[in-house]
Amino acid sequence: MSNTLHKVMLVSLGCDKNLVDSEMMLGMLSEAGFEITNDEQEAEVVIVNTCCFIMDAKEESITTLIEYGKLKETANCKALIATGCLAQRYSEEIHQEIPEVDAVVGTSAFDKIAEVVHSVLDGVHEDAMADLQHTVAGKPRVLSTGGHYAFLKIAEGCNKRCTYCIIPSIRGSYRSVPMETLLAEARQLVAGGVRELLLVAQETTLYGVDLYGEKRLPQLLKELAAIEDLQWIRVQYCYPEEITDELIETMATEPKVCHYLDLPIQHCEDEVLKRMGRRTRRAELEETIAKLRARIPDICLRTTLICGFPGETDTDYQNLKSFVKEMRFDRLGVFAYSPEEGTVAEQMDDQIDDAVKKSRCDGIMALQQDIAFEKAEAMKGRVLSCIVEGRIPEEHVLVCRSYMDAPDVDGYVFVDTDKEYMSGTIVQIRVTGSEEYDLIGEFTDESAQ
Repeated sequence: MSNTLHKVMLVSLGCDKNLVDSEMMLGMLSEAGFEITNDEQEAEVVIVNTCCFIMDAKEESITTLIEYGKLKETANCKALIATGCLAQRYSEEIHQEIPEVDAVVGTSAFDKIAEVVHSVLDGVHEDAMADLQHTVAGKPRVLSTGGHYAFLKIAEGCNKRCTYCIIPSIRGSYRSVPMETLLAEARQLVAGGVRELLLVAQETTLYGVDLYGEKRLPQLLKELAAIEDLQWIRVQYCYPEEITDELIETMATEPKVCHYLDLPIQHCEDEVLKRMGRRTRRAELEETIAKLRARIPDICLRTTLICGFPGETDTDYQNLKSFVKEMRFDRLGVFAYSPEEGTVAEQMDDQIDDAVKKSRCDGIMALQQDIAFEKAEAMKGRVLSCIVEGRIPEEHVLVCRSYMDAPDVDGYVFVDTDKEYMSGTIVQIRVTGSEEYDLIGEFTDESAQ
């Protein structure tokens, strides 16, 4: 079959690790001769890369599959393919409940996507599943992030076995991507215009333990920093118990590594952390945070919390609020506990009412909003290195991000100017004010890197 005229559309749901898989699938499909389109009316094949981390994500994935399945009647769509986490976990149920889906591709088998698309267009509906120890990495990518930043997935799977999390069951155990593969991918991305790399995995801090017998994230950061045209390296998903002095020192001394760290702690109360299967306690969290701030005074710390975990008492919740108030995280997200099928926590006693979960989440976010707004206001007068994201032409405003802001989850820095800058350019901006989570600024140095 000649596939040069066949148009394929891919919809990516869920996390940025999933997005990397989606970009690799697009790259493989493009190499195989398929035409990539964003027009759902003209797409002959629609691929939905699904998520099922929490109930809301599962429902979004199912709804998206059903909605795109309707294109078979109203548009040019001939085939619908489900990939990703929901596809891995519920392949049989998808076929039974969503008959519009022609094939399912598991999390470790997405390197078979071109073959599966060929097959469904030929009328052969065969799924592609692989052993969860199989790792797909280093494949060609079609970036969907605008081209000046990209996520670099440095490992797959997880060994932690938190009691609320299903990821090990659908992504397998922790597998680091070989360093030479990552460096080759990074060089290719930078050669294509990427100026900021965001290192992601279920847990970045354990990088290398399975391949090299020791944590190699500091070494990886140094090797990446040696890539000439790469400007920023941002590290995400660092479990606090795995943060070493060597990693802190590398972040403090390597200029290209952003003074930004995402450390998902989930809670602060020892008994709640224990039931969650987490491996830190409050005293250790406080010690790690203090050490980071002492060595890197301008570090921006982002974290995530879970409210309403089974057995969380009102005292636990009040202590969590006190902890948030005391720690004054720069960025914070909070989620209501979601009981996931097949997890230990789903079977725990003392499940908490949804209304209570929501109320507790709202309380934490109200507290954090005050902290965030105060911190934004306190930035007035500081000079920040910022990366240009784009502009709002009708308002003559340049949209940037500082080292303190990861794309899509944090804030922006706005500059009123008619000057034109390419996305990915690094500029120096003096903060003149704030507007909620965002900053307002002006140029201090018109020479861009």
